[in-house]
Amino acid sequence: MQTDNLTLAVIGLGYVGLPLAVEFGKKRPVIGFDINQKRVSQLQNGQDHTLEVSSGELKQATQLSYTSSTEDLKAANVYIVTVPTPIDEHKRPDLTPLIKASETIGKTLKQGDIVIYESTVYPGATEEDCVPVLERVSGLVFNQDFYAGYSPERINPGDKEHRVTNIKKVTAGSTLEIADLVDALYNEIITVGTHKASSIKVAEAAKVIENTQRDLNIALINELAMIFNRMGIDTEAVLQAAGSKWNFLPFRPGLVGGHCIGVDPYYLTHKAQTIGYHPEIILAGRRLNDGMGAYVVSQLVKAMLKKRIHVEGARVLVMGLTFKENCPDLRNTRVIDIVNELAEYNIEVDVHDPWVCKDEARHEYGIDPIENPRAGEYDGVILAVGHHQFKALGAKGIRELVKPAGVVYDLKYILSAHESDIRL
Repeated sequence: MQTDNLTLAVIGLGYVGLPLAVEFGKKRPVIGFDINQKRVSQLQNGQDHTLEVSSGELKQATQLSYTSSTEDLKAANVYIVTVPTPIDEHKRPDLTPLIKASETIGKTLKQGDIVIYESTVYPGATEEDCVPVLERVSGLVFNQDFYAGYSPERINPGDKEHRVTNIKKVTAGSTLEIADLVDALYNEIITVGTHKASSIKVAEAAKVIENTQRDLNIALINELAMIFNRMGIDTEAVLQAAGSKWNFLPFRPGLVGGHCIGVDPYYLTHKAQTIGYHPEIILAGRRLNDGMGAYVVSQLVKAMLKKRIHVEGARVLVMGLTFKENCPDLRNTRVIDIVNELAEYNIEVDVHDPWVCKDEARHEYGIDPIENPRAGEYDGVILAVGHHQFKALGAKGIRELVKPAGVVYDLKYILSAHESDIRL
């Protein structure tokens, strides 16, 4: 199927949208749209604060333009939606960004246009929630005047090895013909090929279970860590021993945050509940992972009490705030659970993270990260994120931050078992 005459508009220029827009912008006209004018201006100046795309890569996308004006979208005939799909405070899917993006597109939608969604949703969301919005705003008829596709993102923020182009892409379309066109379009930039799903719902379901599976695997390891901690057995030593078997999966315990793993399962469980099925295993895994922040702090407090450290008014340094190592992404970081839980004990908390934007940390979580933690200031240190800067400090550098009787709690196995006081 021919894709020669297609002009793309990528809606949302964040961690997902920008790398995609850049790759397509090397090959064909692309309009990069974002409602955040500051973000647009930054990209126009050749800078990406997410660090997903280098200045050199931005320059290579010679056919990519940036805008925050909806008027500019009229030039496009294929729209790719990459906006966030978060959950609300009640752990329910929040489709607001998706609906607003669909309303924006609906205003400029024309005969023959295609709207491709990349955002993670529950099966059915594209056709049952988004398409009706497109129809209502545009006055056009689905699969007669315009068409839909779905191709879920699989990129891993901060990962310089697995990029847009070398991760196999799932594609789907609302008709057989559109499915072929969407597949052909993505094959222009994906070097390792695509998997054409049999329907949009199948593609939606595939994406949502990828992270659900990972979430449950980590939940199992977290539960095992809790058991082994009670037994006085080092969890990492157990995992290394078990990992000597060829088919043992190499998961490690820890906080489960980020925009995908800690969120996507709730999309699936929400949909399951609306059709009368109450998921047990998925929600049990989610509850366990969501409770890890409180568990970590309870372990730290016990260790402090054993060392006769007065807990109330103690000072603790949390090293790392992002949801993963070597990446500035703060979305749905569960380190905040540790910070909030420490505050419940009236513990004074400093947060140090060389990767985060201070303004973003302040805006999102009300936290002012410190730049240079002072040596010998802290009753406890929690190594929450495995940034390379923290690894470079080594045991000596980290130990220097705590008082002589202070507690070093290593959540990321940065230190060896004998170099930390406690670890997961």
